[in-house]
Amino acid sequence: MEVINALGRRKSAVARVYVTAGKGNITINGRTLEDYFKEDTLRYIVRQPLSVTETLADFDIKVNLDGGGIKGQAEALRLAISRALCEINKEAYRPVLKSNGFLTRDAREVERKKPGQPGARRRFQFSKR
Repeated sequence: MEVINALGRRKSAVARVYVTAGKGNITINGRTLEDYFKEDTLRYIVRQPLSVTETLADFDIKVNLDGGGIKGQAEALRLAISRALCEINKEAYRPVLKSNGFLTRDAREVERKKPGQPGARRRFQFSKR
């Protein structure tokens, strides 16, 4: 099997994934999954597409993660892994991943701050006199 790459984004996080046949190792920026994501919930988010398709021990995944916070990075990585699995075997994996919502790009971004106010929507306190 050749190397299959995919891209996933969430907020300002970008995950580039390279999937090869292997034993289930996930390497993120040169570190292991357990070393990079300390929380169990984040590791669970990353492994969701693999556990749903029952391919946890079938592929080695090398990841370049950049930008955002750890939660956004985990969700970007989930999308990237899902897209890579779809490239590997579209008929087998796509319906399962689609029904679980792993192929949908969450487009919500931070709204920019506007001039003349302290935040995106917040206004300075109004004083009548």
